[in-house]
Amino acid sequence: MLSFLQSKEWLEFQRSLGRDVFEYNKDGIKTSILKYDLPFGKNYLYIPRGPEMNLNSMTGGIKNPIANFVSYIKDLGKQNNSIFIKAEPAQDNVAQLLAESGFKKSDKEIQPKKTVIIEIENDDNELLGRMHHKTRYNIKVAERYGIVVEEKGDIEPFLILLKKTARRDKFHPHPENYYKKLLELNGVKLSVHLFIAEYSGKPSAGAMILVYGDTGYYLHGASDHKMRATMSSHMLHWHIIKFLRSKGLKNYDMWGIDASKWPGVTRFKLGWGGKTIEYPGAFDMAVSKIWYKAYGIIRKIRV
Repeated sequence: MLSFLQSKEWLEFQRSLGRDVFEYNKDGIKTSILKYDLPFGKNYLYIPRGPEMNLNSMTGGIKNPIANFVSYIKDLGKQNNSIFIKAEPAQDNVAQLLAESGFKKSDKEIQPKKTVIIEIENDDNELLGRMHHKTRYNIKVAERYGIVVEEKGDIEPFLILLKKTARRDKFHPHPENYYKKLLELNGVKLSVHLFIAEYSGKPSAGAMILVYGDTGYYLHGASDHKMRATMSSHMLHWHIIKFLRSKGLKNYDMWGIDASKWPGVTRFKLGWGGKTIEYPGAFDMAVSKIWYKAYGIIRKIRV
């Protein structure tokens, strides 16, 4: 299935943020390409979870269609003064074809390389039975604390929690307008829902969930560390799982694990009994080799 990152609704969301979007659809290859700005008037072109390649429709062979696509994105990069093109394909065979066409494996990924997907069609007892015993226990702890979870239309409580989480975990969140516009997404094929957990009437944890196809995606989360003993996040996600199941969805994608970068978050997500999925990763093609080398050096210095 086409990733929501390549859906029409997501691309319109990107346009609403002021980002340029380019589309390619020819000879069995279909993808959208986003333009991300960099300092000094530079940028890079980004293909999230793409391109999509229907190899069966390439009746005359795959060599020419792929060569035409690579030529197109190279020219697009030159026209837009881009430093490089980054692709994060969803399939291994597409990654292999990109590598054979001049793309180089990159250690800088935008989307998570690994994720955990929980099958949620079963009843409560089966879902609880697949969980780690500590996850089940923490749901019961949250019940004893009286944690209440509700879907909200007001983004402000989540933004307050997000600021606390960003300070604690030392990361830079998106601008507030990003989350506000994200919550406004409510199309036929794609929608976003905000859930807030409360302890004694005060927000203790929150999550923004994107629904696309038969899957819910845990895109953004936040919590109040001072209320961590209430296990609000466990009740939050247990509520979300049951909400998604009630809507007829089949899967809950926890959206990103990395034991070295985020050990605590990874343990939390693995505790729900889902399957670990690994994507091919990121692949870059330099448009300007000099600028690409300089970009690589600057990025290493900042790290």
